Amino acid sequence: MIATDIEQDREPLQASGGDADNPLGLDGIEFVEYATLQPQALAQVLERMGFRPVARHRSREVMLYRQGGINIVVNAHPIDALGAARGGAHPVIAAVGLRVRDARAARAYVLSRGGWEVPTHPEAMELNIPAIHGVGGSRIHLIDRHREFSIYDIDFVPIPGVDLHPPSELGLRFFGLVQYIGTGRSNDWLAFYETLFDARAIPDEQRFGIMPAGHLMRMPGRQPDSAFLLQLVEPPLDAPDMQESWQRIGLGVADVLAAVRTLRERGVEFVESDTVHAGQRGAITKAYLGSVVFELVQDPLSAAGVA
Repeated sequence: MIATDIEQDREPLQASGGDADNPLGLDGIEFVEYATLQPQALAQVLERMGFRPVARHRSREVMLYRQGGINIVVNAHPIDALGAARGGAHPVIAAVGLRVRDARAARAYVLSRGGWEVPTHPEAMELNIPAIHGVGGSRIHLIDRHREFSIYDIDFVPIPGVDLHPPSELGLRFFGLVQYIGTGRSNDWLAFYETLFDARAIPDEQRFGIMPAGHLMRMPGRQPDSAFLLQLVEPPLDAPDMQESWQRIGLGVADVLAAVRTLRERGVEFVESDTVHAGQRGAITKAYLGSVVFELVQDPLSAAGVA
């Protein structure tokens, strides 16, 4: 579980105290990108979760889905999808966009501290967004155009007649990401996020949620609601797949059980077993299309829960 057994009297995630705590000016997650050869099937999953298609990429087979402040990019461009999935059929999280104060300065900072840059090849009239290598061949983009003028204003064309900013009926927001890592690789990845992004490990004695495996890290944010968590999970020794990858998205919500009821009415299925089941602390969906998993997390910073 990405996080949270947040008690009512526990303070929510706090913004960083200043530039010393957040030298990149990190300001949250701008988008998560799935690469897939099954864009229609993935679209059905996203729409059940409350996301709506709002724009198409100008030159690639890419769609932007949105609800509230959450952006999901579905990349079905054949070369991108085949490369990210390594020839597999399942959708994969191929990229994560992080908001920063200044993308050029952030790029120089992470490269100076050992990050590996991903070459970008924008087409005509497309933005050149800096990126570094992330887990499993994924990319971590550094984005400073996310306020009045965003990256989508250049690279995407709005779908006619749709609301470009559909509200989140459930008050969902990005809460964090779960990453599967190789056996014995915890210290490597803890050092990666601490060195490049000034993330801080949460002490092991502070356990959260219904699946409290692995290590938790807090990524800094310029505002209280832009800080987010990472969960780094090593597989069991007998796991059939030891490949490192992003595994799921954590979505914060004020009332987990109310959100579960609403999503079930839309056809979303949740894991229910003796050890893992939906509760007020959190809930996890089944793996759609073999790999697409969302986790609901109790979050006092989310909007009011649904009835």
